[in-house]
Amino acid sequence: MKNRSGKEKLTGKQYDKQLRQLHVELVKLQEWVKHKGLKVCILFEGRDSAGKGGTIKAITERVSPRVFRVVALPAPTEREKSQMYIQRYLPHLPAAGEVVIFDRSWYNRAGVERVMGFCPEDQVKRFLQLAPSFEKMMIESGIILLKYWLEVGMDEQTRRLTARIDDGRKIWKLSPMDVESYSRWYDYSRARDDMFQSTDTSWAPWFVVKSDDKRRARLNLITHLLSRIKYKKVKRDKVRLPKRQKRHGYREPDYPYKYVPEKF
Repeated sequence: MKNRSGKEKLTGKQYDKQLRQLHVELVKLQEWVKHKGLKVCILFEGRDSAGKGGTIKAITERVSPRVFRVVALPAPTEREKSQMYIQRYLPHLPAAGEVVIFDRSWYNRAGVERVMGFCPEDQVKRFLQLAPSFEKMMIESGIILLKYWLEVGMDEQTRRLTARIDDGRKIWKLSPMDVESYSRWYDYSRARDDMFQSTDTSWAPWFVVKSDDKRRARLNLITHLLSRIKYKKVKRDKVRLPKRQKRHGYREPDYPYKYVPEKF
C-alpha cells in the first residue's frame, strides 16, 4: 500500500527497526551533550494534528528526561499576560548538558494567538520583528537552536481530527480550540507564511517536515536532527555486574502483602 505521496507505506516492523537504530544514536547524542555541556533547544510548530506530540514521544521514549526536557506551556496566567511576552519562556531555556524540546513555543504569538484574535495585530508585527534578534542572542550565548514546522495536508488533518471524536484514547486531543481553528485553514496558512517570511533566518532557519505519513515524518525528522548536531560516542567503561551478597541468614517474612490482582 502507498501513502499520499506515492511511496510505499512502512510496515510496523520496518518502522520499529529504523526507530530502534535512531534511538541508539539519540542516546549517543545525549551522552555527548552531557559530556560537552551542550545546550540544545528544539522547537516544534505546525497545524493541529500535524504529529508534533507523536514525534516528540518518538524522540524522548528511550532517553533520560533529566537531559531531554519537554516544555508544553499552558495558556498564560493573568500575571504572565502582563509580562514581557518572551519572559515566560526564558526560565525553560536549556542549561549546559540539556536538550529542551518546546511543544509549541514563543511562536504561539505568530500562529494561534494571531489567528484566534488573542492579541492585537501590532503585537504580532512587533514579535515578528524582534524574534530573529532574540534567537540570534540565544545562539550567540551557545544554544544550538533547531526549529521544525510539521506540515499536514488538509485531507489528512480532517481524517485525524475526525478519528479523535469517537476514540476514547484521543478525545482529550480534540479541544474546543482545535475545533474552532479547523475552520480557519487559510488564516493559519497566511500566518505561517508571514512567520516564515520574517523569521526564517540564516542563523535560525525553519525546517519543514511533510507529516501526512507519520512514521516517515518521525524518522526523517530525527535523522535530520542528528545531522545538525556534531556528536561522537562517549567512551564508557564496560559495565560488569558485581556478585550478589550472601544471604547471611535472611528469610523472606511471612507478611500479608497486598498484591495487585493478576487479571492478565
